[in-house]
Parts: sequence; structure tokens; C-alpha cells
Amino acid sequence: MSMKEKSVLCLGAAGFHRMAYTEWGAPDAARTLVCVHGLTRNGRDFDTIAAALEDGYRVICPDIVGRGRSDWLRDGTQYQNPTYLADLVTLLARAGANEVDWLGTSMGGILGMLMASMPGSPIKRLIINDVGPFLPKPALERIASYTGTAPDFDDIGVLEAYLREVHAPFGDLTDQQWRHMAEASSREVDGGKVALAYDPAIGDNFRAGPLDDVDMWGEWDAIRCPTLVLRGESSDLLLSEHAEEMTRRGPKAELAEITGCGHAPALMDPEQIALIRDWLAK
Repeated sequence: MSMKEKSVLCLGAAGFHRMAYTEWGAPDAARTLVCVHGLTRNGRDFDTIAAALEDGYRVICPDIVGRGRSDWLRDGTQYQNPTYLADLVTLLARAGANEVDWLGTSMGGILGMLMASMPGSPIKRLIINDVGPFLPKPALERIASYTGTAPDFDDIGVLEAYLREVHAPFGDLTDQQWRHMAEASSREVDGGKVALAYDPAIGDNFRAGPLDDVDMWGEWDAIRCPTLVLRGESSDLLLSEHAEEMTRRGPKAELAEITGCGHAPALMDPEQIALIRDWLAK
């Protein structure tokens, strides 16, 4: 395992902030894979798949600002896609990556779609994990109900139990994987307690306006790179009819359904990792 912890200085509307990331594999590898996490998660979610792919890739896994080891923004209203995209472009420049493959879970998949839809995009192959160009209001309301509302926890075990409940749709993870997720998702707070490692203002901003369906089919139709869509079989965020439409429009993606998962497959299972490895090797 060759994980290296790094960071890059980024500029946003409220000043400079530092974005942390982990890097795996040889710095001079022929191909770079960028792995971007979901709304309240962080780059350590990809430790398992990064370790499995580092023999052929340089793998870069950022903590999007406000999550993990990255700084929190001074202005919580700036937790928006334009901020994240600008930071990610800064990261690619730091890495010297003119072309990348992209693996994005949920929010990370949305950011991948947006970046891949733009002229001159550096994304050459795109894997989207359980998200699409249509986000249904009920799923957004479910996510909003727990984002930024978690209490402090007495210890890491209680935090782990919370994650097991909230993220049960991630699939059948081992005890070791749940513990890893808890340890990589925690921060110490006053009184010896622990909390989730993200800025609660992310939840406030997510709920700031009235939630409604989100339609990004225009962006989807502009994507031209080879694309693979992964869907948890019981996902409420990527509905089956929308996943099927993604195979007919835009990049005409390949679709793979992951059994035993909802939103979103954790991509820690050997079969899920093999699916991604084989598709990238085409």
C-alpha cells in the first residue's frame, strides 16, 4: 500500500482554502484515475479500490472542501458545484494530469458529468456510481434529512453504528470495512467525543432552497467520452428508467446493476472492483 497524503491550495469566493487528497501508485504512471466521493463522504472511501488499481494507475482521491482533512469554507453558501469544479481543476493542474479517467460516487459522479460535458474536458473515460442526470425530489429529501444533523458521538463505536444505519444501502460491508469508514469519517471534538468529518454547513446549504427534481439531461447529452454507469439495484437516487435512458442518450453509457445495494454501492467488494478494472482495461 503506497498511499501518500497531500494537499493543494485553492482559491474561492471567500479566499484561499486547502484541499487534501490521497495519492496512490507511481507518480509517472501512464494513466491517472481521479476518484471523487459523495456529499458527506471523503476520499478515504476509495482506499480499497485505489490499492487494487495502483499497479496500473496513479489514483488521486480528493477530500472535497469541507470534508475529511480539507479546510472548511468561511462562507457555507459556497458549498456549490462551481467551487468544487474549480478546486478539482486546480488539483489536476497540481498533478500535471492533462487527461484522466474519472470515478465518481453520487456527488462525485455529478461533478464528473458536469466536467465531462464541457468542451475540451480532460476526462477521457467516465464511471458514474449511482447517480444520473435526473435527481428525484424524494431521494434529495431523504439525503437532506440527515446531512449536517448528526450529533456528537461518545466514541468511534457509536459513530460506526450511526454510519451502519444511515449508509446501510452501501451494501454488505465487512466489520473491518465499516470500522475503516468510521475511523476515516471522524474528527475529535471537545469533551473527548467524535463527530463526522464534514462541515455541518454543507447540510444547511443543501436545504437552503426548496428541494425539487433536478434535471441535467442537457449536460448528459453533451458528454462524448466512453461512460460506464453503476446502479445499486434498489437505488432511490438513480431510478432504473433513468439509468436505461442514460444508455440511449448522450454518451450511450454501458450500464451495470449492482445487487444487494441501494444508494450507493461502496465499491469495496472484489466483484465490484473487478467490474471497474475490466471496463477501464478495454
